[in-house]
Amino acid sequence: DEVGGVVLGYPVLGGDADLPSLRERCPNALVTLGQIQSPEPRIRLFSLLERLGYAFPSVVSPVGHVSRHASLGPGSIVMHGAIVNAGARVARNCILNSRALVEHDAVIEDHCHISTGVLVNGGARVGAGSFVGSGSVLREGITLGERCLVGMGLAVRKSHPAQSRIIQ
Repeated sequence: DEVGGVVLGYPVLGGDADLPSLRERCPNALVTLGQIQSPEPRIRLFSLLERLGYAFPSVVSPVGHVSRHASLGPGSIVMHGAIVNAGARVARNCILNSRALVEHDAVIEDHCHISTGVLVNGGARVGAGSFVGSGSVLREGITLGERCLVGMGLAVRKSHPAQSRIIQ
């Protein structure tokens, strides 16, 4: 959409080239771009905003929940019905989509996209830049390395190294 237009009722203030000047008016930023195949666009935009000195609030839907004993990193988003339980850690620039559940002591590293209805069981770890597809379940205590891709509706029962594609 063009600058000056409206998207979902909000005005389009500018594009990437306008970010340095927009910072004066809007010191906070949030990367809402999702990912499936690659986290690169999210990481690139987050890094640009970071270099420009933007602040990154964490955003939690009024019907999402983050335990007071969990941590949510800068720029991370907890959507409607998503839950982050005690002892869980969600790092920077992550999306926890609608009805995702991150159980006790689980770790979600930077730049991850946890899709709708995903269950990350206790003590599981999701490596930086990973994508977990809708309705998938990660067994307690497993580790996904960096930049893994988990297809939708899968039960991940064992750990996988970095850049694994778990699609069946």
